[in-house]
This record gives sequence, structure tokens and C-alpha cells, in this order.
Amino acid sequence: MPVSESKRSQDKLISELAKIDTDVARRKFLTRHRSLLRSEVVGQLAPMVVEKVRIDIRQALHLAEAAVLIARRLHNKVDLALALRAKGNALHLSGNNRAAVKHHEKALKLYESLSCWKEVARTLSTLIQPLNLLGEYDRAFAASERAREIFVRLGETARIARLDNNVANILHRQDRFEEAMAYYERACKALSDLQLWEDVGLALLNVAMCLINLNDFRRALDCYQRARDLCVQHNMPLLRDQADYNIAYLYYLRGEYSRAIEMLFAVRRSCEVTGDSYHRALCQLDLSEIYLELNLSEEAREVAHQGYLQFEKLRMRYEAAKALANEAIACGQQGKTDSALERFGAARRLFAREKNLVWPRLLDFYQALLLFHDGRYPEARLLCTGAAEFFDDSVLTGKAVLCRLLLARIALQLGDVAVAQREINTAATKLTDPQPPVLVYQTQLLLGQIARSRGDRAAAYTAYQRAREVLEGLRTQLPSEEFKISFVKNRMLAYEGIVDLYLDPQNTEISVNEVFSCIEAAKSRNMIEMMVQNGHSLGARDSGQSEFVRKTRDLREELNWFYHRVELEQLRPDRVDEDRILRLQEQARGLEVELLRTLRELPSHERERAMLEARSDFSVSELRAALPAGTALIEYYSVGDLFLAVVVTQDEIEVFPLAAVSRVSHLLHLLRFQFSKFRLGATYTEQFQQLMMRTTLSHLEQLYAELIAPLRIPQSIRHLIFVPHGPLHFLPFHALRHAEGYLCDQYTVSYAPSAALFALCEQRPGPNSQTSLVLGVPDRRAPQIKREVQSVAALLPYADLFVGEQATAEVLRRRGTECGVLHIATHGIYRQDNPLFSAIKLGDSYLNLYDLYQLRLGARLVTLSGCATGMNFVAAGDELIGLQRGLFSAGATSLLLSLWDVHDDSTAELMAEFYKEYVRSCDMAGSLRTAMQRLRTQQPHPYFWAPFVLVGKVADAISPT
Repeated sequence: MPVSESKRSQDKLISELAKIDTDVARRKFLTRHRSLLRSEVVGQLAPMVVEKVRIDIRQALHLAEAAVLIARRLHNKVDLALALRAKGNALHLSGNNRAAVKHHEKALKLYESLSCWKEVARTLSTLIQPLNLLGEYDRAFAASERAREIFVRLGETARIARLDNNVANILHRQDRFEEAMAYYERACKALSDLQLWEDVGLALLNVAMCLINLNDFRRALDCYQRARDLCVQHNMPLLRDQADYNIAYLYYLRGEYSRAIEMLFAVRRSCEVTGDSYHRALCQLDLSEIYLELNLSEEAREVAHQGYLQFEKLRMRYEAAKALANEAIACGQQGKTDSALERFGAARRLFAREKNLVWPRLLDFYQALLLFHDGRYPEARLLCTGAAEFFDDSVLTGKAVLCRLLLARIALQLGDVAVAQREINTAATKLTDPQPPVLVYQTQLLLGQIARSRGDRAAAYTAYQRAREVLEGLRTQLPSEEFKISFVKNRMLAYEGIVDLYLDPQNTEISVNEVFSCIEAAKSRNMIEMMVQNGHSLGARDSGQSEFVRKTRDLREELNWFYHRVELEQLRPDRVDEDRILRLQEQARGLEVELLRTLRELPSHERERAMLEARSDFSVSELRAALPAGTALIEYYSVGDLFLAVVVTQDEIEVFPLAAVSRVSHLLHLLRFQFSKFRLGATYTEQFQQLMMRTTLSHLEQLYAELIAPLRIPQSIRHLIFVPHGPLHFLPFHALRHAEGYLCDQYTVSYAPSAALFALCEQRPGPNSQTSLVLGVPDRRAPQIKREVQSVAALLPYADLFVGEQATAEVLRRRGTECGVLHIATHGIYRQDNPLFSAIKLGDSYLNLYDLYQLRLGARLVTLSGCATGMNFVAAGDELIGLQRGLFSAGATSLLLSLWDVHDDSTAELMAEFYKEYVRSCDMAGSLRTAMQRLRTQQPHPYFWAPFVLVGKVADAISPT
């Protein structure tokens, strides 16, 4: 038989051998294939075991067992020692370090009996890491010293350098980082001199890990980059991918999510090519972590599930359990309680099998949260009680506090005020000094709710006020690991509590001005949290930023680093180092103080521009000063199931209780259902147009009766500014109807996300530029966009027009700073799970909200004419989060946006009429009303003429052509 054919036959047998999982079957197989009973086969199997372990741990162990069995059949001590060491390596790499030590020790004795001193030293060297991971440091050091003595005697320079790397690992494990660095660097130099580049690469990766523990991000990143360059230079793709993975992970720890996501995708693709299943699975796990922090729940669920399947195949149960837990959290974010609970249970069983103590109790807490939000209070209490008792006796006091707070909430829901008070008192005693602000806020909020349930108004008011103070101090905080499943979904409950006390007939201490301040603070708050928590650093660094802004950004990234490091230490699979956790927490708190100080030094205009700080002190007097004559601002808010409205004019302020939120939400649902019928096509709408018109008008009239009719609007008012709340953000107030016609026939109408933002827009000076920029991206769904932008460009003065592939992001960045009017006709993509990833389509890319935050626009008016460009997500606390926020931050003062998917032809006509009138009158609100009225004569249904809303500043001048 030719040699090549013989080798193929042997390789096939070894492949079959890797799949056999019992000794009985293995013996039978070897009896049938006696050609495998040779020393050469043992020598072939030993290195294969280590290669296989990263691909399939089970098969690697099968091959190791086969090598041991063959060696025993041969009665050869050298073969048996080699096989035992190979099996020890496989057991170590699969996480079974105690069994690995036993096998290495057996191999060691055999080599000693044979006086094979080089192999004795090699075995001692491989014994170090499993001993290290078991915490048996003295034995690990003893093994290293004996191995060094033998290697020095034999002149094994390369193995001495590798041994230095192993000794550094022991020191690293003991937090003796400076000593570890000395050994790592010595190993790197020696290995470099010997040109053992793979070993140098591995040593550099270890140096970087040491630098991470020294919290030296810059040097760690540089070290990983050196390792990567080395791998590229010497064609080591597997090690290159490992370096890339670690670089991506560093960016994740810093909160630079965009760079991390991009690199993890690239590493994942490369690992698919090289067959590195382990790092491919790690990419999935880390992507799921990032997506959870960004609230991208569907993406998180998908990649977590893929990671779980891959780790299961690799038999890496701890990592599989983490991936499954992330999948469960994502299901919980999506409201899929049963699916989440099922996965939490499976993940908990996996962690328990790995003898991990922390994760099972943390998952109990997560399950209790889900059950609580599902109204299953007894089940939630049972799980949460067990978790609380565990965390009470641990260093993880933050999680102990969360458990006690949840138990208090459960008791409050069950009407047991005494138990709720007892649990909240227990939580308060566990708060450390300095106290974590998020936990202090939740404690004060619950104290207020408990006092309110007892009828103690004064105590409730005091607690709510304290909660509000703490909350407004949280504007610099990044998210804590405990809130992947939100403990308090709506952090604005303290504001709602104060407003609820104001509405109480017994109220004497809360003024209407304070209520307005509370409502505004709630509306101005959540966007700041969303930007800070969900990746403020996603965008590119702006070279035009001041030193203060750059310093603030760096401090945020450092804080993100420390918060992630604390989480990793708390949830590590082997041991929890209390001292290290406390040191990390102390460093994080020091950075928090420094960040607060830096923010205080930041000039006010940069705070507003960078969206780093929320206004918590915006007053009625400031709003009145910004209101034009003849204008009323109507701000809506909900408390429980009650809508209320605050009407503010230059002369007075008044609060009006209105309809039930559930009633209004039902009417809104019916209205949107009528609008959705236009998707059924022209044949359907022509057949039922009269019925659809009557039904739509009926809904608009009922909404007018609930939301407008109870208000007292002075007769002198000519313009209304609506500040919606909750579901009202999707309502075209200008199309509400009463006996005398539509509201926009009686008033001109505009909108604002909050009164404070409206005032800010009014105070911004209008740009001097008379030029216009018009971009259009037509496609099969909206072919009339080209006609629209051509007509708009013809109407506007000094207009530059870019269509299709020419309408690029670079054109927008370069020319957007110079134009007075910016018109973009395209499609918008609305992401309800995370509206910060909503985007508009350009000729060469999609421009998302983070990109908008990096733009600098000089336009007095920005029009987004397309599908759902004004759609927004209403976050807890009613912050409106959509494309309009990014445009305001970029410098725009007035926006014209659509609330729903617009009709292509009617939009082109409405835009032409709007700009024709605007160029003539310089009145945005009046021009929009005129355009709607003219279009209404041709298309009477509100679906066609009412989708566009004017947001922000209501009037500014442009020079006529």
C-alpha cells in the first residue's frame, strides 16, 4: 500500500476513534484495527489532543483516552507518560484542573523512573498552570523552580523563557502584577532573541492582560497591537484573531461600543475561516453583552443563542451558561416571560454543575424580577428571598440591596406595608458610604411610596424630593451591571409621586410652578441617561471639541472600564477577590467625583451642545420669556392612568386634569388602525373611502373632546405649541377636529419634545446663510422623491441639489454647516428597541442618531421628508428619543418631520406648497398650515395632508428669491 494511502487510512481511523466515548467500545475498535497499536500513533495523538481541544473538547478527551489505552497495550512507559501528559493538558484546557494535576503527576513519576529529565522538566512546566488555577501557588512555584533547575542544566534556553511566562502567570494570579510584568517582559525578550514568534505573541497577550489588571488601558491596547502586528508579519492567523478579539474586548470595557462591535464582527468572520470555534463563540458572547447594554434585545437574543450552541458543542459549560443567561435577559427585555424563565432555569442548572455560587443566585434575582413584573408576586418573593439571604453574606452588597428593594416592592404590591418597611430598612443599612446613587434613589423612592400608602403625605413628599435630588445627580452615571433587566423601568416615578401629591385635594405645600418644574425635569431627563448609558462614545471623536469635553469623554470611558471590571470580578467563575473588588469600586468613585467636577467646569453652551447635562431647574419664568406673543404652550403628562395638561402663556399657568390614559390610548390605537388601512392599496381605499373618512373624523373628534375641550385657552392666542407625553407623541394634534373644523384652521401649530428644549431653540440665533442644501434618495418605494427634490431646489434660494448616490454623508457633513435650509427626502429606519440606532438612508450609507450627534448643522430649518422620519421612542419618564433629538443637538432650530409613512405623491405636492409659501412669507408655521389646507382640497383624508409636524423654533426669515 502506498505511503500516502496508508496515512489517509490511519487518519480516517483516528477520526473514527475521536468519536468513541466509552472504554469498552474503544478496546473493541483497537482490537479490530491493530495497526493503531504503535508508539508512532501515541506520538501522533499527543499533539492532536491539544489542537483538538479548542475545536471539540469531547473529541480531544476521547483521543487522549485512546492514547493512554494504546500506551498501556504496548506496555511502554515512555508512551504512557506522553499520553498521560496529553490527557492532563486536555483536562486542564477543559477546566478540570484537579484531574489534570493527577495525570501530570502520574506522567512525572514515569519520566522520573526513566531518568528522562528533559521530559520531567516539560511536565513540571505544564503542571504549573492547573496548580495555579487551583490556588496551590506554593506547589506551582516549587514545580517551576525544579523545572528551571533542569532546563538550566540541559541548556534549554527556549524552555526557560516559556517557564518565565508560566511563573508570571502565578504572580499575576496572586495580584503581584509588577513582579509578573518583569517575568513577562524577560520572557518576551528571550523568545524574541530566539525568534520563537508564536511564543512571543502569547507572551505579549499575557503582558496585556497584566496591564488590564493594572488598569492601564493605553499600554494594554498597545501591547495587543504589537502582538497583532507580529502575527501578521509571521503569518499566524489564529493568534492574530486572538489579539483582535482582545482589542475588541478592551474597547467594550471602555464603552466604545461601535468600535467593539465592528471588530468583533471582523474577528468572528475570520474565525469562521480559520476554524477557531472558541474565539468565534466568545465573539458571540461579547456581542450579546454589548447588545444588552444598548437595549438591542433581538440582536442580543440571536447572538447569545448562537454563542450558547457553540459553547455547548465545545463542552464549555460556564461560557454556555453565560450565553444562555444573556439570551434569557434578552427575552425578558422583549416581554417573553415564559421563554426567559425557561432559559434562566437552564442556565442556572449549568452554573450549578460548574459549582459556581454567585451566578445561580443572581439568576434567581433576575427571575424574581420577571415574575414581579408579570404580577406573580408569591413566586417572585420565594426566589428573591433565597437570593437576598445569599447576597447578605457576600461582598456583593449592591446585589443584596437590590434583592431587599425588590422584596419591599413585592410586599407593597401585596398590601403588606409593615413587611415593605422592614425590607426597605434592611436595604438602607446595607448602603455603603459613599452610597451608590442609583440604589439610594430607589430606596428613597420606595420610602415615598410606602409613606404614601400609609397616608403620610409629609413623609412621602420628603422622600420623593430626596429621590429627585439623587436622580438629578445621576446625570453623570453610567449603567450598573444590575440593570440589564431594569429594576425600576421608569426612573421618573419620583416626579410622578410629587405630581400625584399636587393633585391630591389636601395639597397645600406644592405649587403649580413646582409641578411644572417636575414635569419638565422628567421630560428633560431620560435622553441624557440614554446618551450616557447606552454608548455616548459610539461616535467619532470631534477634533473641534474643547479640552473640557474631551476630558469628560475620557472620564466616562474610564468609568465604563471600572464598572465592567467590577462586574467581571464579581461574577468570575473560580473565585471572588473581595479586596480587588473594593479597590476597583473605590477607584470608580474617585473618577465619579472627578467627572462631576469636570462637568461643573464645562461651559454651559458646551453642556447643551454635548448633551451631557439635563436641566433640572427650568422655570415657568424662563419659558414665559421665550414664548412669542399670542402663543400658548400646552404640556401633557400622565400620572398613573390620568392625563393632565399644563397650559402656559406669557401671563398665566394652569393645570387641567384630563381623561384616562387607557381611554386616550384606545382612541389613538383606533386612529392609527384607520391610517394603516392605506397600506392595503388604492383599490381598497377607493372602495371604502367614505367609511374610512367618517371613522377617522369620529376618532379625531373624540380625541379633541378628551384632550383639548377641557382646556381654557385665551382668545388672544393664535399659535399653540404642544409638548406631548407617552402615546401622545404619535398624535397629530393639528388634525384634531371639533364642530368648527380642524384645530389647525383655528391656530397655527408646532411641537416640542420639552418646554426647556423649545426655549433653547428660541434663544439660539438664526443663521445668516442664505444657501440651501437639498438631498434626495429615491427608490422603488418612493420614485416621486426625485420630482420632489427638484421642485424644492427650484423654489429655494441658492440651492445645491444632490440626488441618489451623490447624496452622500460626506456632502451632508461638508455642506451642512454652511446652509440655512436643509431638505432631505429619503426613508427613515425607526428602531423601537433602541431608537439611538434609528437612521436615515443616504446615497452611500445610513446616518444613525449617533452620526447626527457628531454633525454640526447651521440650518434654521431641517426637513426630513420621508417615511416615519419623525417617529420617536417614548422612554420611561417620557423622553422623546428619535432623529429629531440628534438634529437639535447638531445645531438645527426648527424641524419638519413626518409622524407616519407618508404618501409619495401628496408629500411632493405638500413640500412644494410649503416652500413656495415659506419663501414668500418667512413664516414656517403659517406656511405649513397653508400647504396642508391647499392639499386638503385635493386629498381630504388627514392621512395625506396631516403627517408633517413642525418642531422647535416656529418662525425665522429667509431671503426671498
